[in-house]
Amino acid sequence: MTWIYLVVAGIFEVVWATMMKLSNGFSQLGYTAANIVGMVLSFGFLALATKHLPLSIAYPIWTGIGAVGAILVGVIIFKDQIAPITWVFIAMLIIGIIGIKVTS
Repeated sequence: MTWIYLVVAGIFEVVWATMMKLSNGFSQLGYTAANIVGMVLSFGFLALATKHLPLSIAYPIWTGIGAVGAILVGVIIFKDQIAPITWVFIAMLIIGIIGIKVTS
């Protein structure tokens, strides 16, 4: 269950980052509220995960899920342009996340 908490925390990190972008500098009340809810849920699930996982494992995986998720949201929803070589580094980030999980 701990790993599920960690994955959910990472997903909510992507949610709050996306809502922050959509809030237009916190000028859109609905998106701003969704940003805050996403932050609270992300940190809450991270806190649950760190009850049983070492911080040295939980935090990098949480931030990695958030980073990769935010990149995908940026590319898919916001049509961000990513240089081809950047995809190599994104793949290395994913490999790193998997490596941390496998070796922990």
